Amino acid sequence: MSAQGTAAEQGLRVQRVQAAYRQVADQLKERIVGGELAPGTRLPSESELSRMFGASRSTIREALRLLASQNLINTTRGVTGGSFVSSPDVAAIAENLSGSLGLLVNNRNLTVAHLLEARLILEPVAARLAAERADEQALADLHRATTSTHQMAPARGFVVHWDFHEGLVAATGNPLLEVMCQPINEVLRGRLHRDRVERAAWDAVDHDHVGIYEAVASGDGAEAERLTRAHLLELRGIYEQMGDDAAD
Repeated sequence: MSAQGTAAEQGLRVQRVQAAYRQVADQLKERIVGGELAPGTRLPSESELSRMFGASRSTIREALRLLASQNLINTTRGVTGGSFVSSPDVAAIAENLSGSLGLLVNNRNLTVAHLLEARLILEPVAARLAAERADEQALADLHRATTSTHQMAPARGFVVHWDFHEGLVAATGNPLLEVMCQPINEVLRGRLHRDRVERAAWDAVDHDHVGIYEAVASGDGAEAERLTRAHLLELRGIYEQMGDDAAD
């Protein structure tokens, strides 16, 4: 054994080298996320990137595929085609996150209880902000979602109730809150069965929504936050009846 010993014996910390295509993707990602490459920017061609990075075209192609799978770029074919930095909107980002959250729930790494807990943290604060910031259009949209659902078919009533919660968050004017809340609601909606609960039970939900709307419309942030938190806590019992694990 040499005097120097092995790297492990010396406690030398090493960083495992990534595959070449990941190194290329990481560098491009850093420039995209950092704003150096703005949305809509056309990336250099594969051959140009190959020269810039000193990598093969197959490596560049794999790096671009990875960035596309992360929705950071869009690649089109043809004379005017190429790879362009994405310009995603809130809905698109939220939709992609919904799919990922759904997979986590399917794999049991994430539970409905976790989703409800996160919602309880986010929505009451969003209600307070909505009371402080909602404009006339946001209030009108929120008011339309306070329609009584007692006589509606389960599927239609569910849509109205989710519209209310999404409208409440949208009224904050904060797109990041929408990105955080919408995927949670989408996954929950796919795992809850409204027809397992008697229609009369939804009267209380409708009543809660009206109270929250009135607090938001009057600009009472503290009351809007309090009512939303109480409402979500009450919903837990109903969700237990509607969940996939509930008895049919």
